[in-house]
Amino acid sequence: MRFLVTAGPTREPIDPVRYISNRSSGKMGYAIAEAALEAGHDVILISGPVNLTAPRDAKFVSVSNSDQMFDAVHEHADKCDVCILCAAVADYRPANVSPTKIKKRGERFSLELIRTRDILDSLGHQRNRQFLLVGFAAETNHVEENAAQKLRAKNCDIIIANDVSSAKSGMESNVNEVTILFRNGERQRISRAPKKIIAHELVKIFHNSATKMFDKKDVTITERN
Repeated sequence: MRFLVTAGPTREPIDPVRYISNRSSGKMGYAIAEAALEAGHDVILISGPVNLTAPRDAKFVSVSNSDQMFDAVHEHADKCDVCILCAAVADYRPANVSPTKIKKRGERFSLELIRTRDILDSLGHQRNRQFLLVGFAAETNHVEENAAQKLRAKNCDIIIANDVSSAKSGMESNVNEVTILFRNGERQRISRAPKKIIAHELVKIFHNSATKMFDKKDVTITERN
């Protein structure tokens, strides 16, 4: 199969030296890409700025901001069998980007923010899509409830829910613990473990789910070159 994986954060520029971003390290997305390669799949890895080395055999696409991530995903998604959107894409970006560094102007400074384009939602509501769509829900409270709502709202096939309120796992950590929510209402939990181990389990689940979906729709799986 051909996997598309997004990873890392995005950086939404404020001026030439400042930006809005988040704590995503990209480790989970990169681990999934590596696990998919080890399982014999083709991989397109679309990554925001991280301090990680891209897997050698993946087709690597480097992006910086949410617009670039959106465009790159839509360029490649229809060529893939499984799209895994693991990147922590910013929900908002500055309405205006200053061409020069903004100087101090007093005690208060207001920054107007506008919504970024929602990549997961755009793929989920794409007509006649022929790929398994997997999203991630990084939550700090009501984790499974919020993830289930996201699964329905974005029209995904699978959502991976993880609690990022603890410093012991999740963002910036080498370990994670996740709950997999499926469109049919089933749930499966993977206990706290290194992200590389979790990634291998997830790739098996994605492969099996995609195979079932393709069999039901009588869709041909992309052959490895």
